[in-house]
Amino acid sequence: MADTICRTLRDGGLEGEHAPALTIKDSKASPFGFDVFNYVLTQLSNYILAGKSQSRGLVVVAYSRSPSFYVDLLKRRGIDIASSHDWIHILDCYTDPLGWKNWLIDKDISQEASSLSSFCQDVRNLDKLYSLIIEQGKGLIGQGKDRFSIAIDSVSEMVRHASISSVAGILSNLRSHDQVSSIFWLLHSDLHEIKFTSVLEYLSSMVASVEPFNQAAFGQRVDLENLSMLEQNFRKGKFHVRFKRRNGRVRVMCEEILVELAGIKFTPVLSEDEIINQRLLPKVQFNLQLSEEERNERAKVVLPFEHQGNGKPIQIYDGRRSLGENKEEALVSTGKLQPDEDSGKGQIIYFRDSDDEMPDSDEDPDDDLDI
Repeated sequence: MADTICRTLRDGGLEGEHAPALTIKDSKASPFGFDVFNYVLTQLSNYILAGKSQSRGLVVVAYSRSPSFYVDLLKRRGIDIASSHDWIHILDCYTDPLGWKNWLIDKDISQEASSLSSFCQDVRNLDKLYSLIIEQGKGLIGQGKDRFSIAIDSVSEMVRHASISSVAGILSNLRSHDQVSSIFWLLHSDLHEIKFTSVLEYLSSMVASVEPFNQAAFGQRVDLENLSMLEQNFRKGKFHVRFKRRNGRVRVMCEEILVELAGIKFTPVLSEDEIINQRLLPKVQFNLQLSEEERNERAKVVLPFEHQGNGKPIQIYDGRRSLGENKEEALVSTGKLQPDEDSGKGQIIYFRDSDDEMPDSDEDPDDDLDI
């Protein structure tokens, strides 16, 4: 299912339609949203490098991590950074979001990261932020008809410095831009009101929610019984995705996630209907194929019509040929046959059981009854 999300972002949107948009939601009960974000970012980067994506570039708007983090992330995933300046650009909204350090040199940013990034020193001005994103995207793909993708690692950080309506407005404008192929962002849902979360879900064509593996472990006293469930929630979670199709239908899928040092893993989960159907399946499976021994045994069976004729071929009248055309083929091998060796023909001889039996007549034997 996570691969389905990545393929949807890879394929992009049709001409004249809005770009596919993904909202990744998590909470403090299951804080694995950033791991999912990194997974999608890595998969989309691989598609772009392999030339299998509609987009030819990727703009990462970094609010919660520095550009050096993303450079190291791509290196650990085996992505070539040497040619990354041709397809990726990181807009740094993390190092100096309000322009207080413009006279300082940030030594935390590596040389590789600095060559791939640029500063945004006033995240409160969303109009300028919008212009920077589009400018950096066009710098990767040029002025042709090629498209680029956008990744925002924290919408929650955007709301800290701007209003809800302005944040929703910039996301909607980015999605509707002609040269944007796809866009996805991360949201910490428990930090916001429901109305803001609903607005972002309305703007999205896909909504991925990360939920605790054991819901019952929260809100209870910590004891030996639910301690193991709490430990599972630190490593595992449930991943629910809702897809909105073009025809208005909604499809919901679910997977389990396991977070390890090497990365995140997704495991399919059967729905309740699929589990019930598996339980209803018969335990005995019928084999409709025959073995070689069974075929030989079947060939030895003598069928009923093969008992007649004493080994000679039997001609059976099928009712479609005329008796006058070929009398030999019109003889039916039923009754008592008296073979004629000279002509090869036979005749039917009928013996009455008693003299009281009347010969065949056209008269109705029940004609005298008054019914």
